[in-house]
Amino acid sequence: MGFIVVAAGFVVFLNVAMYILLRSFWGKQGKKVHRLCLILNLLSIIGIGVGFKPEQAVEVTAVIIQSVTIWLMLQIFLIVLLAAIWLGKFFFTLLANRKATLIFSSTNIGRYVVAVMAAVALGLSLYGSFVERHELHTVEYTVPVEGLGERLEGYRIAQLSDVHLGSFYSLEDFRELLEKTAEERPDVLVVTGDVFDNAGMTMQAARLLDSYSDRFPQGIYYCRGNHEYIRGIPLLEIALQDKRIHNLVNSNVLVLEDSRPLYIAGVDYPMQREQFDYLAEAYTKKAMEGVPDNAVKILLAHHPDFLKNAVEYNAELVLSGHTHGGQLGFEGMPLVPPVFEYLRGWYSQGATRLYVHPGNGSWFPFRLGCQPEIAIFTLRGR
Repeated sequence: MGFIVVAAGFVVFLNVAMYILLRSFWGKQGKKVHRLCLILNLLSIIGIGVGFKPEQAVEVTAVIIQSVTIWLMLQIFLIVLLAAIWLGKFFFTLLANRKATLIFSSTNIGRYVVAVMAAVALGLSLYGSFVERHELHTVEYTVPVEGLGERLEGYRIAQLSDVHLGSFYSLEDFRELLEKTAEERPDVLVVTGDVFDNAGMTMQAARLLDSYSDRFPQGIYYCRGNHEYIRGIPLLEIALQDKRIHNLVNSNVLVLEDSRPLYIAGVDYPMQREQFDYLAEAYTKKAMEGVPDNAVKILLAHHPDFLKNAVEYNAELVLSGHTHGGQLGFEGMPLVPPVFEYLRGWYSQGATRLYVHPGNGSWFPFRLGCQPEIAIFTLRGR
């Protein structure tokens, strides 16, 4: 309910911004266009309320939410483009020592500007909705580790995150993702939460993930995200029982013996926000129980804020997700408000490094400047 209220408030903001800009560029004639925008925005609010109902068929949800997304992103891009032009004209007329005429309605220029910018905005909206969010790419990183043993030299770890199985990510999409990941020939696969996001797919998805166990010689390791809690932990536990997937709930596994043995630990997701810091500390402590001090430690945590806890145990690497990298960026830089302290890519604190995966799927079907990825990490001695 809270999400719907926030979304409705955002739609109202877009509607007000569109009204101001249309009047600035189109004068009174912009009223007709704004009425159309108002109607579509009201339908968008209804669509958000109806589309995210859990009992809704995934196909129906996909059509409704995708349509709403295209329209809302079109408005966002159009508002940004028109506001930039408006400011440019304002400062130009100011610097030219002329009266800053902010309304283009004296000629047809304003109408043409709106039409051209609307076409550009629509193109960006369609590209992010139907093209880039499906453009999976592989990124490779080297992780230097002090005193790494011979058996772990060149050890490869693949990470997937935030698949969000459901209306916008099918089981066939998941199979293709696992196949492409296996083709990279990593030693292990780690999955950092928010995979099982549709109760009707959970059993099949668990079987599918388990069927790829032989393709990752040192195993598959998984930690929960918040969406697993939203969809139901009891069903997930049934789905994962008797599977070869290492379900790390505040626990760890010795993966490989070496002069510095490799341990992979995983923490649960603290759903109580007001208790997050306390629970994160307790979960990490339990997850690290029995891990030798000299071990190479990799912590799987859906929420990136666990970096602060991993530092206390001298973990070499923390792999997380949750943020989706903001889903909107430019040249690798996020273009969204800094809601999260760690949003995308690499961070470090002391000797501990954190990688925030941008995600493979999403419940909001749009990506621009933030492609889904397969992340590969290679351990190297230093």
